[in-house]
Amino acid sequence: MKNIINQTQKIYNDYPKAFWVYNVIVFIDRLGGFMLFPFFALYLTDKFEIGMATVGLLFAVFSITGMVGSALGGALADRMGRKSVIIASLLLSSLSALGMGFAPTLTIFVVVVVFVGTLSSIGHPAHEAVVADLVPEDKRAEGYGIIRVVFNIAVIIAPPIAGLLIGISYSALFIVDAIISVIAALIVITSLPETKPAAHPHAKPETMSQTFAGYGRVFRDRSFIAFIAVSVMMTLVYMNMNSTLGVYLRDQHGQPEIIFGALLSMNAIMVVALQFWVTRRIKKYKPMLVMASGATLYAIGFAMYGFVSGFALFVAAMVVITIGEMVVSPVQQSLIASFAPEDMRGRYMAVSGLTWSLAFTIGPYFAGLLLDGPNPDALFLWCGVVGLLAAFGFTLLNRTHREDVPIPEPAGTD
Repeated sequence: MKNIINQTQKIYNDYPKAFWVYNVIVFIDRLGGFMLFPFFALYLTDKFEIGMATVGLLFAVFSITGMVGSALGGALADRMGRKSVIIASLLLSSLSALGMGFAPTLTIFVVVVVFVGTLSSIGHPAHEAVVADLVPEDKRAEGYGIIRVVFNIAVIIAPPIAGLLIGISYSALFIVDAIISVIAALIVITSLPETKPAAHPHAKPETMSQTFAGYGRVFRDRSFIAFIAVSVMMTLVYMNMNSTLGVYLRDQHGQPEIIFGALLSMNAIMVVALQFWVTRRIKKYKPMLVMASGATLYAIGFAMYGFVSGFALFVAAMVVITIGEMVVSPVQQSLIASFAPEDMRGRYMAVSGLTWSLAFTIGPYFAGLLLDGPNPDALFLWCGVVGLLAAFGFTLLNRTHREDVPIPEPAGTD
């Protein structure tokens, strides 16, 4: 016991106080998010009586508006700082939850998603930049691993609370999510310092147009864009966890929502128990090959849902997926941070958000078409194919990726 206490204290001392404050914010914010998001497709199909293809289109609308908000937020995070952008995002997320929870018609729901969804997404790049600002490069994989543990403690707690709230009404779920976002914003205001690195004393301040023009520099970073493209393929597989899997288990295998919630909780418990151990064990391997192995595990785990039946085998598939997730997530975030120059972290993080935004723009719609079609099992067999293609892509990127070479400054850039 004394050894565990000493190790815990050492880990705590290895990171600045602001990093732990940020973890508290992540926990509170994710508690609200994971009460809502995994049950989003179930809510939409129940309230508006629509099929999964239509749900896929709604996810696409949300993702497109999120891309716009993220691009705005990345530029603002580099120009104005991280803290104010995160505060604005949390308060707008609160309004978004209320708007979606009380929209009386599908048309009004879409309007709310377009308007508030854009503004509530501005904080995503700032969140990612905070971690890169606070944690030195040699500790980033572990730092992101710690955040994943905190994140998943919230995931463990959230589904049972969501189940109780859904028993009252879906509206109660959205109200509680809105309150939680406000609480997180208050903690940011009172306890999180600004982490944006100080500009070089002789550097010329950017104009707003130069700040947005900086995205051109990001897209000229071919290695980074190739990494994002392959990551999109991998995320097309993983996004089924939070979009189609619950509906598939309910409609094709007669599994109630509580079974899906139990699978999500098991996923989170594994991450909490094993993430830090896994992160330390994979540090010695080449990061792109680690990503390839994680994508392969995604391919196997999701493909299993296409041809297995019964709770025990559903659990086995989730175990495989979760191991892949523990391998992929901290390494992916650390790689993204390593690509980004200090003065452009917000914009790099915004572009990295395309990994999720593009996947959720096209993935749920086509997944919904497969689920609504004559052979719903084919969705997860396709997941296996796409996951293996992503693994191959990361293997190819390993040949060109060099961690020790900084990104060159383009000629003519101030």
